[in-house]
Amino acid sequence: MALERCDVEKIAHLARLGLTEADLSHTTDALNSILGLVDQMQAVDTSGIEPLAHPLEASQRLRADQVTESNHREAYQAIAPAVENGLYLVPKVID
Repeated sequence: MALERCDVEKIAHLARLGLTEADLSHTTDALNSILGLVDQMQAVDTSGIEPLAHPLEASQRLRADQVTESNHREAYQAIAPAVENGLYLVPKVID
């Protein structure tokens, strides 16, 4: 699929781009080369190929999931202005 000059003018108008005559020819060529590349990529047979999450198929090293901090909930709630049933009470903001 190739774009004509009038197509690029319509696209430029819709995008509110002020393209000069030199820009129109350059933009038409650039868009046609991009669309040509897309056509080449769509022509490749990808049947039987599984999609990759990462091109290198690297696995991420994860650390062990261990609790490293003690629970300070009681100490924090002891100094809070208002607490009820383990929850912080705050002033009503929306009527």
